[in-house]
Amino acid sequence: MTTVRADDLAQSIADAVQFISFYHPADYIRHLAQAYEREQNPAARDAIAQILTNSRMSAEGRRPICQDTGVVNVFLRIGMNVRLDTGGKTLQEVCDEGVRRGYLDPDNPLRASIVGDPIFERRNTKDNTPCVLHVELVPGDTIDVQVAAKGGGSENKTKFAMLNPGQSIVDWVLEQVPKMGAGWCPPGMLGIGVGGTAEKAMLMAKQSLMDDIDMSELLARGPQNKLEELRIELYHKVNALGIGAQGLGGLTTVLDIKINMWPTHAASKPIAMIPNCAATRHVHFELDGSGPATLQPPSLDDWPKIDWVPDYDNSTRVDLDTLTPEQVAAWQPGQTLLLSGKLLTGRDAAHMRMKTLQDSGEAFPVDFGNRVIYYVGPVDAVGDEAVGPAGPTTSTRMDAYSDMMLDTGLLAMVGKAERGPVAIDSIRRHGAAYLMAVGGAAYLVSRAIRSAKVVAFQDLGMEAIHEFEVKDMPVTVAVDARGVSVHDTGPRTWKARIEQIAADAAASAV
Repeated sequence: MTTVRADDLAQSIADAVQFISFYHPADYIRHLAQAYEREQNPAARDAIAQILTNSRMSAEGRRPICQDTGVVNVFLRIGMNVRLDTGGKTLQEVCDEGVRRGYLDPDNPLRASIVGDPIFERRNTKDNTPCVLHVELVPGDTIDVQVAAKGGGSENKTKFAMLNPGQSIVDWVLEQVPKMGAGWCPPGMLGIGVGGTAEKAMLMAKQSLMDDIDMSELLARGPQNKLEELRIELYHKVNALGIGAQGLGGLTTVLDIKINMWPTHAASKPIAMIPNCAATRHVHFELDGSGPATLQPPSLDDWPKIDWVPDYDNSTRVDLDTLTPEQVAAWQPGQTLLLSGKLLTGRDAAHMRMKTLQDSGEAFPVDFGNRVIYYVGPVDAVGDEAVGPAGPTTSTRMDAYSDMMLDTGLLAMVGKAERGPVAIDSIRRHGAAYLMAVGGAAYLVSRAIRSAKVVAFQDLGMEAIHEFEVKDMPVTVAVDARGVSVHDTGPRTWKARIEQIAADAAASAV
């Protein structure tokens, strides 16, 4: 009989959430580097270079890869010969203690993103608890532990359906992926669960994301069974959609496809699909009663020699403090800008509160006239940082507030991924613009922020309105003043180009 102390489990989880906050899995880095080498779209290649540079910086600086340090998922496979000494606590309480320790670590505080009441008050729990815990009893005398931190941008793109038995999985996936947009920060991976019941399919999809990325090895040796054939088919066909890195169009949208199956009812074919984003974060270890787990850091040699720097020669410098509507109107889709000056921030909770103020006839606490807003919820600063990692959040969540904000005289918005029809129409009518920063490059982006202060709604924590002073912050014009979106034109162009590449290859093989 093995005895595992509750504190050893808690400390191992605390160490794990810290570890995965700044270390990408080596398999992800290897496959992303391969995608960088083969990418032909300069915009997508630049985005991948930012993600890879950010990843190495985070590993070296031991600071979060992404400002969204995620909701913690803990998977425990407890051996039936293990005695777990919890000291009277529930297993949920033990795991939450580990999350609490890890997220409140003063050397690398992680962003608290969990709200305790999902329906009404949505008040932040301040320590990122509770985690989502899954437990399975298995033969053995150890506890097998998997810890993952799942960002909201990718989790929100989860898809589920109850297919008829004869319906095609491939057709369903190819129908759903374009609907996901780029808010899940591709390139990443897709986890798919098929069978069981609705909740079983979801769980299998989530668990599949814990597996190592091995698509390059699978392609090299060839499939050995029907499931591997299906993975390869989906890998090629999803990438042929041309969505590309950050939705800008390109050759690589997914690095891998994972599929788990379970027996199901004869009348059913439940299927779930969950993406993992550019901030893929998970770690696997065992506890055998000898103490907390020891996590082995990856070698910095695992990262490619890519050091992204702004392209000063081909970028337009923008002074945010003197920006005019005429300058905004002159920006072109896909144009690279380097922003300097004062930048306001705001995201979901701040926009909701401003809507309440507007409905009550009250004034906003900040003047947004002739200003630019950045959709971000930063990590707290440490040491001499002005702010912690501060990458963009998914912009479509703010679409409904576009008219409200642009009516104030706001000139532009900065976020990640595409905008929906409502926002694009509002941008066009106001002659404004939407600028895209790279999701998955939060630590890199934060280096452009020279100072930060809260100017409104301090009680909202990371969702408060800040004013940043930035220097050469890199962004791309994603929607111009005429309503042209690169998230529409880019994938469409690259889908056609990929089809032509395939046709040329088929013709040359004849």
